[in-house]
Amino acid sequence: MESRSTSRVSLTALLGTPVTDAQGHLRGKLKDVAVATGSEAGRVAGLVLKTRSGLAIVPSQEVMETPAGALELRSPSALVPLKEQGNYLYLQQDLVDRQIIDIHGRKVVRANDVDLEWLGHGAAHLLRVAEVEVGLRGAFRRIFKGILPRHRLEALSRKLAAHSIPWQFVDVIEPDPARRVKLRIEHERLAEIHPSDLADILEDLAPAEREAVFTSLDEEVAAEALEEVDPKLQKALLEKLDDERIADIVEEMDPGAAADLLAELPEEQSDAILEEMEPEERHEVEELLEFDENSAAGWMTTDFVSVSEEATVAHAVQALRSFDGDPETVTEIFLLDIDGVLRGSIPLARLVMAQPEARLQVLSEPRVLSCPAEMRRNELAEMFDKYNLHALPVVDAQGKMVGLVQAEQVISYLREMM
Repeated sequence: MESRSTSRVSLTALLGTPVTDAQGHLRGKLKDVAVATGSEAGRVAGLVLKTRSGLAIVPSQEVMETPAGALELRSPSALVPLKEQGNYLYLQQDLVDRQIIDIHGRKVVRANDVDLEWLGHGAAHLLRVAEVEVGLRGAFRRIFKGILPRHRLEALSRKLAAHSIPWQFVDVIEPDPARRVKLRIEHERLAEIHPSDLADILEDLAPAEREAVFTSLDEEVAAEALEEVDPKLQKALLEKLDDERIADIVEEMDPGAAADLLAELPEEQSDAILEEMEPEERHEVEELLEFDENSAAGWMTTDFVSVSEEATVAHAVQALRSFDGDPETVTEIFLLDIDGVLRGSIPLARLVMAQPEARLQVLSEPRVLSCPAEMRRNELAEMFDKYNLHALPVVDAQGKMVGLVQAEQVISYLREMM
């Protein structure tokens, strides 16, 4: 049984390679490499040749690399005219010199070259994509191709430090749905990235690629990313979306962040988006839009967990389970009387350690800090600094709790001031 082995070659070095038949007759030169997408992503489906009669494609298993570095057809009849592009990714046409997302590194990079591998010998002689070069090595190959002999170019490039991404961590961006090649791009992997990292990726992309990525996200992921980018980019991301789609995204946002976003849009567009929203979410956002954006009320969210001051730990746990907001933002539960007046708060850590039947009044903090809705941002920042707060309740003139300011809002404000 023949042993399997691998040999690696770069796309840059491979392009332009003569392709002959078994008798040594030239059948064409390598023009591009067609790669499968979807479940077979990374498999080289065919080699595109430039022949005297035009472009032709041959299955990769019908081609083998010769000791001299040329390519040889096993069966010339396997070479057929390339009439349709098919559902392939063409490495030179669609990938090289384009922006890609490094899912593993959580950043945007440019593809400078592609490393491929020949696998095995004889009947098992196949070609596959190994990794994408994003550093100096790939750029060096492309600059000096045609100036240095192929083997010399490969030898020199291998001395440079490799900066590459394994193929399974590459997400190719499809910027234009009308393009000839329609790719199946696994954007669901973007949903696994932290919203802050995803926001950085969106900021680094060119406008067309940014639009392609953002429109592919589901409403929840899009909302989380939108909360992390600056207002100018928020508006740019929403430009090509209709009001119904924007409303679906805004409904998934924190109400405070949603109000901030809508306040930046033209009034006519903001009203149209609100009209498309569900009544409950619309009411929350409309209330927040009425507040001065430079006040505590303008910073607050209406997403917080509260229960009756007569409630038990079991009631509080149920309230947590029913909470529709981001559970990661919850650090304490607030006690309100029958009129909604703030009476106390219980840290989650204390709640977890208590018995289900324990009354929350007993567990409540003896003093609970709060601030009036009209408090200015600089005063609010001073309170957070003085008391080392994670969150601060906002109350109206009657002492009713109307919202909650979270530390991340204050931190963002302080960074803007620096």
